[in-house]
Amino acid sequence: MKLIIVVLFCLLAQFGHGQIGGNSTYDFLRLSNSARITSLGGSLITVRDGDLSLAYHNPAALNPAMHRRLVFSQSTHMGPTHGYVAYGHCIDQFKKPFMVHGGLQYISYGEFENKDLSGMSTGTTSAAEYALNLGAGYQMSRFLSVGANMKTILSYLGDYNSTGMAFDAALMFADTAKHINLTFALKNMGTQFSTYARNGNMEPLPFDMQIGVSHKLKYIPLRFSVIMHNLHRWGIVYDDPNNQDDQAIFTDNNQSQNNTAVKVVDDIFRHFIFNLELLFGKKGKPEILRLAAGYNHMRRGELSSSSVNDLAGFSFGIGIRVKQFQIDYGFGSYHFAGAAHHFGISVNLDEILKGAYRKKK
Repeated sequence: MKLIIVVLFCLLAQFGHGQIGGNSTYDFLRLSNSARITSLGGSLITVRDGDLSLAYHNPAALNPAMHRRLVFSQSTHMGPTHGYVAYGHCIDQFKKPFMVHGGLQYISYGEFENKDLSGMSTGTTSAAEYALNLGAGYQMSRFLSVGANMKTILSYLGDYNSTGMAFDAALMFADTAKHINLTFALKNMGTQFSTYARNGNMEPLPFDMQIGVSHKLKYIPLRFSVIMHNLHRWGIVYDDPNNQDDQAIFTDNNQSQNNTAVKVVDDIFRHFIFNLELLFGKKGKPEILRLAAGYNHMRRGELSSSSVNDLAGFSFGIGIRVKQFQIDYGFGSYHFAGAAHHFGISVNLDEILKGAYRKKK
């Protein structure tokens, strides 16, 4: 019975990522760690501003604007409770700013009642996963920055537990004059140290190779991004045998070729996430208001329902800055049966400390 419960826990962990999620362990590492990223389709490796939560997915985005930033976010991810807390600090003892950050990502699946074969209760079982993240970023030149993250992972599913470690590496080109950013990221490289089952086989981590580009328009407060993910594998479309046409033997060649072409195009676009942000505020200063929207075609293709019109794959959000505080909300639709509601808050401790010092004087 416990083994069945463990399998169900694993399925819950993978559910938010469609079919490719079942090929790896610690799949919670793929989850969005902030309300802003949730509102933009689940990925944002192309922006470099004062939002410290961006460094979890792209450590090359670390910059002095994140100095003494404290972020906290919490979401209800179709049942499980998921959150992230982090702090960033700038070390100015080098020729160029050197940024470091530390954070904790966690997901709790709650408690479940155990029952034996006769239906009698035998207590409760809980499950949760954690990733302690330490990272650094360095500005190599005017346009080029690099960064790396190290994530120590602990996962326990009832009486079964596993430990591991993952690494991220990223390279980012940012032209602030032309408002163009390019990013190349390798995410979740690593291994398990111990498996759930004694003497079990080591399972792969949810490795992802991503490339992204963003551009902010000159006369309109609009920034759009295109992120390409899972570039290390071509076929990420799940062919459901229940959707096969029983009369395919009578299908003409033209129709068959058209279906093949549609599948190829569909597979290509499942590697893409599109998003945009409307940014309102004074030029050269952090935005007062952000309106965000995103589209994840892989999520749409795998989790939408053919019988119900839903918003699977689409996401929306809003961010408001009030003095030293940044408040964000993100909505990510996965299926007509449920969605992710994400809330986040960020505080600039440096500005608060400076304000308190001025009041004392």
